[in-house]
Amino acid sequence: MSWRAHGMRTWIMQRLTAVYMLLYLAGFTYMVACRLPLEYANWRGLFAQPVVNVATSLFFYAILYHAWVGIRDILIDYVHWSPLRYLLWALITLALLGMGIWVTMILYSVVEI
Repeated sequence: MSWRAHGMRTWIMQRLTAVYMLLYLAGFTYMVACRLPLEYANWRGLFAQPVVNVATSLFFYAILYHAWVGIRDILIDYVHWSPLRYLLWALITLALLGMGIWVTMILYSVVEI
């Protein structure tokens, strides 16, 4: 199979997003366990750091992309009527894009540069 095959690229990207999500969760869990930010001010201070904020943004984008690829594969496999498949695909894509914009707005509202 050639590298130009679209399915292979999405398969690799889905695996890469899974690895990033695993690494982020491990690092974030370690950071929270060491700092124990249990109050709102501490959480806000943690996410006000640009590095944490960017890493968290990438984590959520990875989740959204990972979900999009998985849902796309499910629709291709199980929804055989093309118009319905494309309609569902478009609605899910718009919903995931909306979630991405929402996460971005929430996370970057606390950044202090």
